[in-house]
Amino acid sequence: MKEKIEDVGTRVKELRELSRVEPEEMAKYLRVPVETYKCYEEGKIDIPASVLFGIAQKFDVDMALLLTGDEPKMNIFTVTRSGEGSEVERRRQYKYQNLAPKFKHKKAEPFIVIVEPRKDRPVEYSHPGQEFNYVMEGTLRVTIHGQEIVLEKGDSLFFDSSYKHAVESLNDRPAKMLAIVM
Repeated sequence: MKEKIEDVGTRVKELRELSRVEPEEMAKYLRVPVETYKCYEEGKIDIPASVLFGIAQKFDVDMALLLTGDEPKMNIFTVTRSGEGSEVERRRQYKYQNLAPKFKHKKAEPFIVIVEPRKDRPVEYSHPGQEFNYVMEGTLRVTIHGQEIVLEKGDSLFFDSSYKHAVESLNDRPAKMLAIVM
């Protein structure tokens, strides 16, 4: 399911206002410039999935509520069949597929992420929490806090996502990974 950037931004803004939180406080919590945060709410900039996860944590809501406007209903288990995860396109070089969009009160967000090759270096992001990445296909270079790590199929990485990090595919081919944001 592909939601419009503006709709997601509007939901984030409404939630923030209902919670009586100022944009400056949100920007500080998410470790992004205030102007960037305001652009997220105005729908001028795609909100990275990791930042959406941070927003959901801050307001104790499920990320699916921010993405779709619908509250997840499953609380014992949920099955997502192959190819049926909710698609989340946040940035050109990444395609996310949420693997548990219907489960409420998740402690983590599992995604299949396709990382497209690109000519320029990826933008680094940070967000509260931790992240686990498992390479399913291809080769990835992950940069965390200035350190570069090359991961091949079958390799995994667990890290503190409050440090700036970026992922890029190598060898001019897309790479596929399981990413769990906590």
